Amino acid sequence: MTDLTTLTAAKTVDARAMSCPGPLLEAKKSIGSVQIGEVLEIWAGDPQTKNDMPRWCKKVGHDYLGDLVADGYERLFLKRLK
Repeated sequence: MTDLTTLTAAKTVDARAMSCPGPLLEAKKSIGSVQIGEVLEIWAGDPQTKNDMPRWCKKVGHDYLGDLVADGYERLFLKRLK
């Protein structure tokens, strides 16, 4: 399992001000801007995002690494696989 506290993302997207599905749409838009094998970090204020993001990753073929609780938001980590 990956230690998310020490993980460095290639790109971080701040979607804290967006309600669902905003953070998911930002992930879809941003995943292409990181190289295959790199990590995209999404900051989300909507608690539903941590349920939607793993499903989306599985559906489209990326790896959902997990999430960390931050100060009033969640940090979600996705690895681009294709």
